[in-house]
Amino acid sequence: MTSAGRLGWVSDAKGYRYEATHPRGMPWPAIPDPVLDIWRAVGPADRLPDCCLINFYDKDARMGLHQDRDEADFSWPVVSVSLGDDALFRIGNLTRGGKTESVWLRSGDVVVMGGDARLTYHGVDRIKAGTSMLLPNGGRINLTLRVVT
Repeated sequence: MTSAGRLGWVSDAKGYRYEATHPRGMPWPAIPDPVLDIWRAVGPADRLPDCCLINFYDKDARMGLHQDRDEADFSWPVVSVSLGDDALFRIGNLTRGGKTESVWLRSGDVVVMGGDARLTYHGVDRIKAGTSMLLPNGGRINLTLRVVT
């Protein structure tokens, strides 16, 4: 896991949070222009994201149902870009429990969680190894763009 942008996601003994510098003290790299172009194509035109969280998922990775609630203003969408192996994405409700729906995300798919969907519980049930040749050793990279402040 790493980040790009004005702010990055960190985890340490103090917990999870956004910080302006990498844990080693240097600023995060800029969000690459092609990634910002995706935001511009599907997100709001009047604000660019503060953070691009970059996660790698190997064939055994999972991410339990959760809400993205660490940003200051939930009116901005969360934009997620899938690269590499397919992932079984599950989305539920605004409260934990109840009916969920699953969809396979393939390399190049973009998910925009905005409006009523911004705070829905969501996660990744599994990665389908070998479905993409993008990464030499397989796996999936997910780019998650968001406005933090």
